[in-house]
Amino acid sequence: MDETQRRPWFTPGRLLDLAAVAVIAFVVWKIFIAPRSFKAPDAYPAPHVAYARLDGGTFHVADARGKVLFLDFFASWCEPCRLELPMVEHYARTHPNVEVVPVDVGEPRIVAESFAKRFHLRNVALDPTSSAQGFFQIQGFPTIVVVDPKGSIRATWSGFNPAIDLAMTHAANALGGAN
Repeated sequence: MDETQRRPWFTPGRLLDLAAVAVIAFVVWKIFIAPRSFKAPDAYPAPHVAYARLDGGTFHVADARGKVLFLDFFASWCEPCRLELPMVEHYARTHPNVEVVPVDVGEPRIVAESFAKRFHLRNVALDPTSSAQGFFQIQGFPTIVVVDPKGSIRATWSGFNPAIDLAMTHAANALGGAN
């Protein structure tokens, strides 16, 4: 084969290979690397907000001091939330040393109540005015905000994570919430 018959390095097949490698790298980052970042200099105080609970009480973010707090922001129409919420709820039931609070954002109480019953959610807080989107910079669902025992936000995880149990376990261990 002479110089004029050489195949070009850049072909559609190689472009697809590069795209596949990029997707795999993103998935590895999303599942295993991003949830492990808890740099103290990046921490900032959690807002002192209160949300009504479905059980009739009130949840105050500040009352969770001393424990690792996972705020799981969701909406009933969100398909990824429907996949992730049962995993988060399982984690909450098997790890009483941390506090997990699912927060229904932007929906009426009756919708949140029906959804919570259907998915067997406990300790659901209500944010019918979507104030969490501003207070916690929520840009999509599901989003989990990790608050350390001192009341500082240490991580925000957006989007569905099939290994959420692993991420939450690591966060609880890293932030002193595991006993």
